[in-house]
Amino acid sequence: MLRIKRVPTVVSNYQKEEAEDQKGCGRNCLRNCCIKGAKLPLYTYKRINKIVSGKGLLGHEDKEPPVAFLDSLLLGEWEDRMQRGLFRYDVTACETKVIPGEHGFIAQLNEGRHLKKRPTEFRVDKVLQPFDGNKFNFTKVGQEEVLFQFEPSEDDEVQFFPDAPIDVENSPSVVAINVSPIEYGHVLLIPRIFECLPQRIDRESFLLALDMAAEAANPYFRLGYNSLGAFATINHLHFQAYYLAVPFPIEKAPTKKITTLDGGVKISEMLNYPVRGLVFEGGNTLQDLSDAVSDSCICLQVNNIPYNVLISDCGKRVFLLPQCYAEKQALGEVSAELLDTQVNPAVWEISGHMVLKRKKDYEEASEENAWRLLAEVSLSEERFQEVNALIFEAIAGGDNGNGNGNVTPQPPEEFNPIDKSSHPTMVVGNQECLVLQ
Repeated sequence: MLRIKRVPTVVSNYQKEEAEDQKGCGRNCLRNCCIKGAKLPLYTYKRINKIVSGKGLLGHEDKEPPVAFLDSLLLGEWEDRMQRGLFRYDVTACETKVIPGEHGFIAQLNEGRHLKKRPTEFRVDKVLQPFDGNKFNFTKVGQEEVLFQFEPSEDDEVQFFPDAPIDVENSPSVVAINVSPIEYGHVLLIPRIFECLPQRIDRESFLLALDMAAEAANPYFRLGYNSLGAFATINHLHFQAYYLAVPFPIEKAPTKKITTLDGGVKISEMLNYPVRGLVFEGGNTLQDLSDAVSDSCICLQVNNIPYNVLISDCGKRVFLLPQCYAEKQALGEVSAELLDTQVNPAVWEISGHMVLKRKKDYEEASEENAWRLLAEVSLSEERFQEVNALIFEAIAGGDNGNGNGNVTPQPPEEFNPIDKSSHPTMVVGNQECLVLQ
């Protein structure tokens, strides 16, 4: 059994040390003691059918662009929680710089993320672990930390209900703040929260994450996922997301096409980047892209291979990154110099956004140092090819064909500027809502 000690990230103000007594509630949580009669805002979105338009996501053509989702709702709600003092520190005061060099790694000095927390032991050699309701999970967060419910629309309209009942039996997905943010607008997407799913990707949850990226319609809003063994610390299914208005280095890495699946999804291998990984893009439908990636993730989970995922380009491009840093750390194969930085290379660090805890490391940040850390994360070339073989075998057994399709990859899509105009209200049932498109 391989274990490492690390300081867990505090994502909720109600997150407790496991040794602490948690009897009684005394707050508005999402468990049975508080959920009856509770209401939360509800954002319903229109599912996008196709993603191969040269001007954007099909399904939005011939209509006004969607509302400025991030600016008007997510960030508005996020700023409200900041004004209410729900975050552990002011992330907007954290120093950030682009490190000089070819790749443009981004360094942030974030000394507040691990304050007043003791190291905790985590098992890193088992990607699939059962959900444990005795440990912290997202049903224990305060309702004030939840921004809104996020669900597909039943009537093909994008709508916002500011005060909607919580349908516990149908287990809505929710968007909540991360009280230890890495960047402005840092949130958590928690699929089907009341099902208490462990941290493992399935087809439905991954499509939800792609839907959120597509609905945001902003290339600087990315979603990320960390598996157990790849620096996820909470075994309750969740994605992270935030806004950063510069390209991630991983997004600029050159790629080499491997194949195009029958569903139109192109799979490539990254080149000239310290972490080996696959890039999935295109597809005749968003479902095609989602199924190809989620089937690959399921394959890694079944084969006990830790991994990270970055959802980029409004949900049109996905990076799949198997990794082995925690395993090396548990085996004593990582240098003391790297361990002393306390950098846990999860999805954001692997993508090139280096979150540093010590001022010394921030001041001495260089492309060479970033590359050296990330190179320790990567599988060897031989192991990477072995993992690829497992992935392609799994995809061949799915609905995406055998990888020998002749679909021509589509050209890159232009970003449609966000429409910041106002929108009318309408009454649906007994609820007043905003019509967002």
